[in-house]
Amino acid sequence: MTTTVGAEQATSEEELPPGGAGRDGDPFDRDELPAPPGATGALLRSLLRPLRRRVVIATLMLVVQQAAAQAGPLLVAYAIDRGVPAFRAHDYGPLIAIGAGYLLCALASGFFQYAFVRTSARVNQDVLLDLRGRIFRHAQALSVDFHERYTSGRLISRSTTDVESLRELLSEGLQELIGVILSSVYICAMLLWLDWGIGALAVASYVPLHFLIRLYQRRAGAVYAARSTAIAAVIVKFAETLNGIRPVRAFRRERANDAEFQELNRRHERKNGDALLEMARYVVGSRLVANTAVAAMVLWGATRVADGDLELGVLAAAVLYLRRLYDPIDRLGMFLNSYQSAAASLEKVAGLLAQTPSVPEPVRPSELPGRAGELPGRRVDFEQVGFGYRTGGEVLPRFDLTIPAGQTVAVVGSTGAGKSTLAKLLARFYDPTEGRVLLDGTDLRELSVRDLRRGVVMVTQEAFLFSGTVAENIAIGRPDATREEIEQAAKAIGAHDFIAGLPDGYDTDVRKRGGRISAGQRQLVAFARALLADPAVLILDEATSSLDIPGERAVQRAMHTVLHGRTAVVIAHRLSTVEVADRVLVMERGRIVEDGSPADLIAGTGRFAGLHRAWRDSLA
Repeated sequence: MTTTVGAEQATSEEELPPGGAGRDGDPFDRDELPAPPGATGALLRSLLRPLRRRVVIATLMLVVQQAAAQAGPLLVAYAIDRGVPAFRAHDYGPLIAIGAGYLLCALASGFFQYAFVRTSARVNQDVLLDLRGRIFRHAQALSVDFHERYTSGRLISRSTTDVESLRELLSEGLQELIGVILSSVYICAMLLWLDWGIGALAVASYVPLHFLIRLYQRRAGAVYAARSTAIAAVIVKFAETLNGIRPVRAFRRERANDAEFQELNRRHERKNGDALLEMARYVVGSRLVANTAVAAMVLWGATRVADGDLELGVLAAAVLYLRRLYDPIDRLGMFLNSYQSAAASLEKVAGLLAQTPSVPEPVRPSELPGRAGELPGRRVDFEQVGFGYRTGGEVLPRFDLTIPAGQTVAVVGSTGAGKSTLAKLLARFYDPTEGRVLLDGTDLRELSVRDLRRGVVMVTQEAFLFSGTVAENIAIGRPDATREEIEQAAKAIGAHDFIAGLPDGYDTDVRKRGGRISAGQRQLVAFARALLADPAVLILDEATSSLDIPGERAVQRAMHTVLHGRTAVVIAHRLSTVEVADRVLVMERGRIVEDGSPADLIAGTGRFAGLHRAWRDSLA
C-alpha cells in the first residue's frame, strides 16, 4: 500500500471544462468539427453503396420516363407537317398513329414516374435510417471528454435538422437534377436533329447559365453553412433551457433566456433570408437568359418559316422543346437550394463521424485473470500516472497509488482538488496522459470496453435513471437478470419496500430522469443496479451529497451492502461518508497530501483532522 506524488504542481482545477476557458479558436465552440478532405462525398457514397442496385434501377426508370415524356413535341411536329396534309387527302392513318403514340408515351411516362418515385422513396428511407443509426451509435462510442465539449443540442441538430436536409435532397432534389440533366440532353439532341441552327443556339445558351450556376454555388455554400450553424444554436439554447428548467425558474431567468433565444432566432432568420436572397438572384438571372434565348430563336425561326427555309411543324416542335428546355431551370435552382443545404449539413455530420474516441477499444483486448479468493474485489494500481486535458492544463501531476483488493478508499478534498478526475481515470472515462492504470496487473487500455464496464462500475451523485420501469433500470448493468435476481438486489440494498409501494411495483415507469421518485430513492435504485452488476471495483462519486439526512442514512446502509468485499473508491463530500472507508486520501490541487486510515488521520494534526473537527463541531 504505497503512495508517492511527484513534485509537479497542478495548474488547472478539476471542474474546469476540458480545454479550459476562453477557447475562441475552438472548432467545438464554432460548431465546425474538422473532417478529412472528401469526407462528405465518401459519406454519401458509403450510404448509397449498399443500395446501388436499386439506385441503378431507379435511374433507368427515370431515363425511360424522360424519353417517353420528351417524345410529345416531336409527335406534334409530325402531326402538323405529315398528319394534317394526309388528313386533307382523306388518309387518317398518320393522325391516328400519332395520337395513339402520344397516348402511349403519356401512359409510359406516368407509369415509370410512379415506379421511380416508389423505388427512390425506399432508397431514401433506407439511407436516412442508416445515417441516423450511424450518428446515434457513433455518439455513444465517443468518449466522455467529447460530450463535455460538444453539447447534446448539437447532436440533436445533426440527427434531425441535418438529416432532414439530406431527406429533402434525396426525395426531391436528386429527382429534379436527374430529370433536368436527362431532359436537357434529350431536348438538345431533338433540337439538333430537327434543325441544326436552332439546336446550336439552344446549346450555346447554356454557357451563360453555366457561369450563373457556378456563381450561385460558390455564394450559397457559405450561406447555407452559416444557416446550419444558426439553427443548431437555436436547438442548443432550447434544449439547454428545458434541461435546466428548475434553475431557470429558481433564478427567474425567463426574460433573459427569452431575449437570448430571440437573438438566436433572429440570427437564423437573417441567415435564412440570405439563402432566399441568393436563390432569388439565381432565378431572376436564369429567367432573363432563358427568355432572351427563346425570343431570339422564335423570331429567327419565324423569319425562316416565312422564307420557306423551315417547316411550320418543326418550328412548333422547337418552341415546345425550348419551353421545356428552360422551364426546369427554376427546378434546377430548387435542387441547388436543396443541395447546398444538404452539403452543409452532410459536412457537419461527416465532421461528427470523423471524430475518434480518445478512449479507444483495444485492437486485441486482454482478459482479466481469474479472481483470487471468493470476494469480488480486485487490486488497483496507478503507476506513474499523470493527466492533463488535450488542449492544455495539467490536472493530476505524476503519482503512484495502490489499492489492495477489497479495500474501500475515501477520497476527500476541496472543490477542484482532482478527486473526480482520479475516479474517471479508474473508470476509464479518460486515459492518463502518462503512466498506466492497472486492474489486477492488466492495463485498463488493454481491456475490452465490455469487460471493463463489467469490472468497474461508477455510481454518480445524479443517479441517472432512464425512462422505463424500475426493474429495467436496475437490470441495466445485467440485462439478462431474472426478475427474482432484480428483486433480491433491491432487497439487499433496502429498496424493495419503497418499490413495492409504487403504483405498479417494479413495473412502475419512473419517467424522464426518474422524476417520479425522490432523489434518495433514485440513489437506492442506482445502488441496486450496481449490486446486480456485481463489479470488482465500485466508484461512488459524491453519492450522498444531494440527499437529506434520512436519505443519506438509507443510502449509507445500502453502501455497506454493496461495498462488501469489493474494491471501492468513494469520492466524499460529506465526511459522514468516510465512516465506511478503510483508508482516506486527502487531495489538494491534484496532489495526494495525506494517506492513512480514518482513525490515524483524525488523531493527527493534518488537513483531514482539521476537516473532521470542523464537521463534528457543525453537528454539535
